[in-house]
Amino acid sequence: MNPTLRASLWMLGAIFSFTMMAIAGRELGGTFDTFEIMMWRSVFGVVIVLALAFWFGTQRQIGVGAIRLHFIRNIFHFAGQNLWFYAVTAVPLAQVFALEFTTPLWVIVLSIFILGERLTPMRAVGALMGFAGILIVARPDPSGLNAGLIAAATCAIFFALTYVFTKKLTRTESITAIMFYLTFFQLIFGIIAAGYDGDIRVPGLPDLPWLLLVGVCGLLAHFCITKALSIAPAAVVAPIDFARLPIIAIVAVLVYGEALDLWVFVGAVIIFAGNYLNIWSETRKTA
Repeated sequence: MNPTLRASLWMLGAIFSFTMMAIAGRELGGTFDTFEIMMWRSVFGVVIVLALAFWFGTQRQIGVGAIRLHFIRNIFHFAGQNLWFYAVTAVPLAQVFALEFTTPLWVIVLSIFILGERLTPMRAVGALMGFAGILIVARPDPSGLNAGLIAAATCAIFFALTYVFTKKLTRTESITAIMFYLTFFQLIFGIIAAGYDGDIRVPGLPDLPWLLLVGVCGLLAHFCITKALSIAPAAVVAPIDFARLPIIAIVAVLVYGEALDLWVFVGAVIIFAGNYLNIWSETRKTA
């Protein structure tokens, strides 16, 4: 199978996982702050990763040779993920995802300087079409600017840096090592951030399914993204994530009764068109 198409299939798994994580994050937002959500998510994550590593015999792949790069990558991820969890509790889900989807534009720019990838005309056109679709969906209004919208927009930069450094790690590190250090560092950061005031909320029985869902879907999403990045360039993988927008818009209508208008679908069509153009171009080059 063509590498770009294989990466696309892995990204579909990431899209499903992120959608479920957004629902779980919103359900938990009324009980836990974002640092606590990240901490408890990582508790489940560490246990799951280590259990799977020992089950498949890949625990020896966890080394310390690239620990500095893992640390930097997870600083960016921790910042972006906390901003994202805050945003999904503060503004409509479709708007959160729309603003977050400036991530591919940042990936394309950052991958040039950090990874040495080329900015081809088709990648640039595809990303700009995606950005135009996002503006149509979000229709940002300066008078309605609030902390939730700022958080959703800012997390995109940190997620872009996460993408770029994940791609850099895939050159030398196994998926087991990347997933372990993801959960390990997120747990350490979460304990520090959630416990600085001496008050960490202990989950009750009704919270456990949602926290487990956040933990499992968070791991699954990053596993899928890491697999996709190990197959195709970061500037190709990231725009595929645009498909999350119409999916989360429909979920928000069905689950939370959030308003949905024609402009969401107009923007989604443009986003899909730009995404398809990018994948078609890459497929032709590798065929």
